[in-house]
Amino acid sequence: MFSISEIEQAATLVHRQMPPTPQYSWPLINQEIGAEVWVKHENHTPTGAFKVRGGITFIDWLKHNRPEARGICTATRGNHGQSQARAATAAGLTAKIYVPEGNSVEKNAAMAAFGAEVIVFGSDFDEARIEAVRVAEAEGLAVVPPFHRELVRGVATYAYELFSTVPDLDTVYVPIGCGSGICSTIAVRDALNSKTRIVGVVSTEAQAAKLSFETGRLIETESARTFADGMAVRVPVAEAFEIYSKGAERIVAVSETEIAEAVRCYFRSAHNAAEGAGAAALAALMQEKSLMAGKRVGVILSGGNIDTDQFTTVMQGRIPQL
Repeated sequence: MFSISEIEQAATLVHRQMPPTPQYSWPLINQEIGAEVWVKHENHTPTGAFKVRGGITFIDWLKHNRPEARGICTATRGNHGQSQARAATAAGLTAKIYVPEGNSVEKNAAMAAFGAEVIVFGSDFDEARIEAVRVAEAEGLAVVPPFHRELVRGVATYAYELFSTVPDLDTVYVPIGCGSGICSTIAVRDALNSKTRIVGVVSTEAQAAKLSFETGRLIETESARTFADGMAVRVPVAEAFEIYSKGAERIVAVSETEIAEAVRCYFRSAHNAAEGAGAAALAALMQEKSLMAGKRVGVILSGGNIDTDQFTTVMQGRIPQL
């Protein structure tokens, strides 16, 4: 998907605005799993999630390829929206962000603080996405899709940092929403000619990517109700499916209970906050720890933007109710 030079150019662009994020091997997590586990801390970015990287590269691409654009319009559950609002307003563009009903209050506030106009529409992400495209076309705004080559190229910089710092990983677990994370990790793995296996992770309540992977064709689900909102996608993205259907080793589904336990594990073992999607990779590794025993394994902590009330609920041993 990308040459090494294309990834390095993206890294240069991204690192002008943020330093590389750390990857740590936490002793208590290693003890929990029985393996050498490396956590890629994408909760340490300027927006608290990996999406910030794609925002930087996409808006740079937009300014060069559509200089007439006065603003952007997109849909999100929060992290994508924060990244686009941050990059767009810094570039002098307006940012109109659509979110579904019941979206994270704190992510909505963060997007507004980055300069976005946040509009609530629809019962889930996919309904909000359709409306964002309609409004963008009606108002002459640039559509930021959930999956785009320039988004993926920016996101790929986290995998490049990880693989460059920790070589010879046996397996890396990556959460799947619309697919930029897993596709970027596959792209970097392939560009480096690495043998690392890439395992995707979805919620048991939002299995579109897993069902599509296992059947070999796009499968939509009727709902995607999970507190791991970054994975709450009913309709798989065809362009992403083309990549992870060929490049992933397998896709694992984790329950709400398993995700909540992984959130608690991150806090007690590393004192880091993880949102549901951010903890999903560790949840999958915990599910498969007998398979990974003694190996060198990576997990992507993709974001830490969990609402206070959800975090409190999880830390009290319960599962957030939607």
